[in-house]
Formats: sequence, C-alpha cells, structure tokens
Amino acid sequence: MNSQHQDVPGAADDRDRVRADTARRLERSMGALGTAAVTRMEERLGWFRRMSAEDRSWIGLVAQSGVAAFVDWFRSSGSGRPAITVEVFGTAPRELTRSVSLQQTVDMIRVVIEVVEAQVGSLAAPGGEQQLREAVLRYTREVAFSTAKIYARAAEARGAWDARLEALIVDALLHGDSEDGLDTWGSALGWSHTPVIALAGQAPEETGTKVLDDLRAAARRMGYDVLAGRQGNRVVVVLGVGGRYQEEELPVAAAEPLAALFGPGPVVVGPAVPELRAAGASARAAISGLRAAAAWPDAPRPVLADALWPERALQGDGDARRSLVERVYLPLNGAGSPLLDTLSVYLEHASSLEATARMLFVHPNTVRYRLSRIAELTGHAPSDGRGSFVLRIAVALGRLAAVSRE
Repeated sequence: MNSQHQDVPGAADDRDRVRADTARRLERSMGALGTAAVTRMEERLGWFRRMSAEDRSWIGLVAQSGVAAFVDWFRSSGSGRPAITVEVFGTAPRELTRSVSLQQTVDMIRVVIEVVEAQVGSLAAPGGEQQLREAVLRYTREVAFSTAKIYARAAEARGAWDARLEALIVDALLHGDSEDGLDTWGSALGWSHTPVIALAGQAPEETGTKVLDDLRAAARRMGYDVLAGRQGNRVVVVLGVGGRYQEEELPVAAAEPLAALFGPGPVVVGPAVPELRAAGASARAAISGLRAAAAWPDAPRPVLADALWPERALQGDGDARRSLVERVYLPLNGAGSPLLDTLSVYLEHASSLEATARMLFVHPNTVRYRLSRIAELTGHAPSDGRGSFVLRIAVALGRLAAVSRE
C-alpha cells in the first residue's frame, strides 16, 4: 500500500510540504516546548529540584538546544538529513557530565520527548501527525546514542586523568612528600579507606598499562581504595584496605590476592600505616625489600618488607638497621646479659644445646629456657634457620651501634 502511494505523482511533494509546514510550527513552538520541558522536570524529577540554580540553567539550556536541534533535523529530509552528534547539547556537555549522572540525563531526555509527544497533535500540520511521531522516535534513539558517547568520552578522560594523578601521588610518596596535598589528591580519587599498605613487584613481560588496569580492577572488586604506578619494570601499588583484617594479618592477607597479577619474582608488602599521607614509609620499605629480596631466594610471595630487615640492612637501608637494633637487639640487651651471652654462644656453636651448656657451665634445660625467652622477646627462634640469621645480624648491628655511641 505504501509503495503504491509512493508511486502516485506528486505524493513526495505533498509529504515535503507537510514536513515543511510541521517544521514551521515546531520552530514557532520551540520556546514553549523548552519551557514546558523544564516545568515537567521540576514536577517529576526530585534530583532536578535539588540542583542549584546554575545547574538547572544548564539543564534548561540542554532542553532548549535539544528541541532546536530536533527542528533542524526534522526540517531536512532524505539522505541530506544531518546526523545527530554531541553538538546537540550545545556548550553544556562538560558541565552536564560533572553535575548530572547518565541515568539522570536519560530521565531528562525522556521528559523532553514526552512533552513533545504530548503535543504532536497540535504541532503537526494536517496529515503530518504520523510523520512527526516517527521522527520523534528516531530522533530519540539517535540522541540516546549521542548521550552515551558523551559519557563514554567523559569516562575515558576521567580514567586517563585518574591514572596520571595516581602516578603523581605514588611518585610523591616515594620521594617522601607528606604534605596535605596528598590528602586532597586522594579525596579527588575518592580515597576513604584506612589503614594503608604498599606493594612492590616486577611488571609482567607485556608492555603498557595492562598490569595497572588489572591491579586496579582486582583491588576495587575487593573493596579497596587503590593507587598504582609503574616505574620502568617496577610496579608500586598503594591500598586502602579498611578494617576487614586483624592488625597482625593485615599486610599479607590484603596483598595475597593481588600477588599473582605481578610479574615473576618477589612481591614485597610494606607495613600498614594509618593514613594516605604516611603511605610513603610503607612504599619505600616495600621497594627496599624488593631490591634486597634476591638475597632470600626462599622468601614467601608476597613477603613482608619487615621480614627482609637483615637483607635490607646488609644493603644499607638505615630504617631496617634501626628496626633490627630497636626491636631485636635492645629487648635482648634490656633483659640482661645472660640472654645475649647464651644467644652468642649458641650461634657460635652451631646451635648445639649441649655445647652451649658446657661453655656457659649451666644445665641444658637452662639453655632451653633462655632460648624460649629470646624467641618471646624478639619473635625469632634461635633454633630456626631464618630466626638465627635475623638474630645474628641484629646482635652484630646492635654491638656496632653501641660502639659508635662510645
């Protein structure tokens, strides 16, 4: 039926005349349509009523611009009809995407279209009502695609900006910047969780930022705040992990699910700190541990930076040296000479209870008791291979420090 109608001479000219008449009617009604759309939004959209006057004016501008663009689009016909692009939103898109979510924008477009559809009967020229309804439906679909493009581009720009800001924060932390600016930057990224830990490891062999994207996605799925930066082949991640772990299990438990995303080699976890501005200490400890981890081939993955104190100390890390002295040597020294003497003799005699007892002229059970006290005070058992290594380095550093103070 339609094809027969199209073959009638003059039918196309009639449709063009009807379209032109409808376009003129629409043009005369643009102001009223825009005003009606804003009024309807105030009635139906609570988020619109709560907006500032400036933001509502942006929405009004978008509504007017959308109606005007529809009139221009409708006036054209056939292959010459202009495509709907982001320009349909005039000068507002950047401000709009900052103040209004995508869902709110969809609600806004729906209201504008409803206002136009409700007045199709009075807006269309005689014989043009169906033509106008079909045009409204098609235009609505194309505007929806245009809106999605705007928000997609805004999301891409935001993602790129976030990545640059993350890299800036990580770099500032590694260089010891503890200014209030770190909190401001963190707030811009939505940072809210504490305590904070840092991870350091090697990047996978593939180039680019994929490892950073994977780490961010995995951390956010677990509910963490995350900052990630890549420095050459090294990747540093800072996590705000919230209160889901006990303090003693926090660093490793939080880091374990992410360790597999790093490249081969050790993954080192810095100590937990109470806030983002203090995260530099955790990040620097993690990197120091990453440099020194090669000296402990059997280290777990991930491994605590504090567990690498001996290796870090041998490499010249002053914080690790001080930690060994303060947390291992000084407790032993403060407990009295019997413990230090017993430990020294025990280590020098291949961890032999009997040989140590003979050298000290005490019963082997006395040696056992003293060794257990050493383990309680320091957290390192002299009879354990790793523990004896930590204790040996700590005692040597403590004695050197005592000599330097004399």
